[in-house]
Amino acid sequence: MLAVFAATGYAQNADDICGIFHSKDPFSKEGSQCEIYKASDGTYEAKVVWVENPKKKNQLGLVFMKGLTYNAKDKEYQNGKIQYPGKKGTYKAFIRIVDGGKTLKMRGYLGVSLFGMTVDWTRESKVREQK
Repeated sequence: MLAVFAATGYAQNADDICGIFHSKDPFSKEGSQCEIYKASDGTYEAKVVWVENPKKKNQLGLVFMKGLTYNAKDKEYQNGKIQYPGKKGTYKAFIRIVDGGKTLKMRGYLGVSLFGMTVDWTRESKVREQK
């Protein structure tokens, strides 16, 4: 039984994605935090709640990801759309929860997921103090 649990990851429900996460911008390498929450339409969204670079405070509160839906069979959040601050266009996204819920693997891409980038987001207990 334990081997099956370890092989499939931990059991999760759709709201397990909700919380505060830290990541490094893959382009600037600067840190930021986002909050993932359930929107009124039942999908999941993410907004910026802390930025490492004080010059980017104008991004606080920006909802940059929308439309994520949970696929229980695949244990994956799918159909997301990302609007990356400072970049043109809208990217598709999907997210997988790994490491017992401590990490999210977010894949953003154009067209097919083969042409994209995966960014790790680490769960944190609270929003950092903004400077």
